[in-house]
Amino acid sequence: MLRFLKLLGMLLLVSTVNAVEVTDLYQAKVVVSSQALAEKNKALKQAMRQVLLKVGGQESVLQNSEIKKALKNYQKFIAQFSYQREKKHTVLVAQFDEDKVNNLFYQAGLSLWGNLRPQVLLWLVEESGLTRQILAESSASPLPQIVQAFSQQRGLPISLPVMDLTDVETLSIADVWGRFIAPIKVASERYQAEAIVIFRISNSSLLPTEFFDSKQCDILCQQQHYVLDWRLFTPGQVLTHGTQTHRYQGNNKVVLFEQALKDMTQEIYQYYALNVNDSHQVDIDVANIRSLASYVEVFDFLKNLSSVASVQLISAQGENRRFRLNLLGSKQTLLASLKLNKSLRQYIDPLMKADNDSVPVFYWEE
Repeated sequence: MLRFLKLLGMLLLVSTVNAVEVTDLYQAKVVVSSQALAEKNKALKQAMRQVLLKVGGQESVLQNSEIKKALKNYQKFIAQFSYQREKKHTVLVAQFDEDKVNNLFYQAGLSLWGNLRPQVLLWLVEESGLTRQILAESSASPLPQIVQAFSQQRGLPISLPVMDLTDVETLSIADVWGRFIAPIKVASERYQAEAIVIFRISNSSLLPTEFFDSKQCDILCQQQHYVLDWRLFTPGQVLTHGTQTHRYQGNNKVVLFEQALKDMTQEIYQYYALNVNDSHQVDIDVANIRSLASYVEVFDFLKNLSSVASVQLISAQGENRRFRLNLLGSKQTLLASLKLNKSLRQYIDPLMKADNDSVPVFYWEE
């Protein structure tokens, strides 16, 4: 009994990360110049493209033959639409049928992304000449507004730090510019982000040396040039080197920034997306089910996961229930998505040897 209590006390809580439930995946807004029929039809088709991109997570879904065919018959997927005024513009708001859109992805053999998505914290340093600044949500630069718009369009929760006194005292510009992940991790804890991304954009020190070659400066200095690089750190990579550094160069920092955001989303998507062609079955144990009502809540929770095709109860012992899940994706994808929720929390005994074939244990939070 003493050993059991000791082991229980040493259980390592894995699911401590934060996630955001995206509630408008199947809704899109399009600015229109009028409510004329032709304008409406054009906007509805554009709205469906936006929804497919949000649900699919990557731009390549729009090149799929089944998706292209469905876009020609977009009316079949519309649940409802309306018009509203936003910032002196008329906006068409379209809601699409979730089941029909998901079935379209299944038929097309495409991956889809669930509505529980990782919270991403973006540390962005902009260098202009000899001046560097960590951009906050309220900064005058146009880049924070681009982040906000992109986050809404792609259904990926992305936030910038507020850069208040707490941030300033915890983290220096040199820390972020140098990508020193230890102090960045400490400063990021208050934001409870699942993933940390460090962006650097510069018109000076990151430029190749040829831009400062006096013989070529007459040509190269005719227009402004920028270099942007970024690196992603997921929980398993914190205090390590993270992913590889991605680098871009050009004369339009907005274009570079938007492309970097797209590529960042693609990398995050690769970890959490569901591959409908990779069907698997997995058993999980759920503890702390103390009543019939709790059992119903757990069963419904599992059944409604976008990565789960069906759920079956296969055993019950005390407060423990074992479920068999038929997946639309892999076991790794399921476990990655479950880390983002607050209802099921996975515990791992640090004294037990890791075994990929062992049944994962979760505790239901009532």
